[in-house]
Amino acid sequence: MKVYLLRRKGQISKDKESQGKTNKISLYLVYYYGPAEKREYEFLGLYLFEKAKTQLQKDHNKETIQLAESIRAKKVLAEQSSRYGFRSNALQKMSFLDFFKKQAEIRREGSDSNYERWMTVYRIMLKYTKGRDVTMEAANEEFLEGFKEFLQSDQAAIRQQGKKLGKNSIVAYFNIVKTALKEAFRAKILKENPSLRVKSLNGEETNRQYLNLEELKVLTKTPCDNPKLKKAFLFSALTGLRWSDVTSLVWGQIIFSETDGWAINYTQKKTKKAEILPVSENAIKFLGDRKEEDKLLFPNLVYSSHNNGLLQDWISRAGINKKITFHCARHSFATLQLSMDTDIYTVSKLLGHRHLRTTEIYAKVIDKKKIEAARRIPQIQL
Repeated sequence: MKVYLLRRKGQISKDKESQGKTNKISLYLVYYYGPAEKREYEFLGLYLFEKAKTQLQKDHNKETIQLAESIRAKKVLAEQSSRYGFRSNALQKMSFLDFFKKQAEIRREGSDSNYERWMTVYRIMLKYTKGRDVTMEAANEEFLEGFKEFLQSDQAAIRQQGKKLGKNSIVAYFNIVKTALKEAFRAKILKENPSLRVKSLNGEETNRQYLNLEELKVLTKTPCDNPKLKKAFLFSALTGLRWSDVTSLVWGQIIFSETDGWAINYTQKKTKKAEILPVSENAIKFLGDRKEEDKLLFPNLVYSSHNNGLLQDWISRAGINKKITFHCARHSFATLQLSMDTDIYTVSKLLGHRHLRTTEIYAKVIDKKKIEAARRIPQIQL
């Protein structure tokens, strides 16, 4: 296995030290496996200033590169140790909680909401361990079984915003911990993955909230206290894009072809998969006048509980009695496409799903609506 440290230009952020905006460069590792040199990527959650001007910025860059090189060296050492049949004691004594938090930071690259979920689980684990650290070797089956029991029974200790965790939240949080252990195994920190021997939890089937065409039309005419949020939500409903992709799009990614029309050339934040998504001319007109190629479509739009509240206020103001999140715009796009007889395979491709079974959830929603419609026909006396 070969391991390389590479850089990728990231988002624009506010630099407090220079009192201005600066581009961040994200550091990541690339692993090459076997004769075919199959590649895997790992973002480190470490950043450099693209153009370091002050001594403080230069020192930051130097120390960050040294840290990244140290991580790369440890990965190589772990792989060599594995090749010769033993695990480094230092790796076994690493903090699992620190490793988990680092995994959360890596996921910030893809989605702020995903990062927040991981950090919620991190805080719950701190309560489960009562503030005590857990080594990698101690993150075993017994640890997992205990955490599962804690999630299910100790509801009072892990209330989130005054509410007890629902069954599906418990399942999701438990699966996040299992994912972290899987990542530790893949990184060759753990000799085996303990989560493989721990029984998973089953969630409850839920109805995915979505908006129909008439409701979306009403929303276009209803004012929102954050007009940029309103435009981003409706753009998501017209394209099926996730929050993380909508808020990271720049104008240069909106392309036009005489033969194929309008499309968005982007890389999914969640899957890291490159996509060319055909979109309607209506969706493009909805954006307004075109800006410079490197300008964000929706600048300074951040994921926050405040904006979530403004979104729900806007929905209520339109007279729609549904609990709607930004992700419901994506649900709305999927159900609208299926209700207009777009085949499920095409809808799956438009949504960028890896597996067709993920898209089938929306088909179940449409089937349910068809059944409800059939039952509304009045009885006829024969």
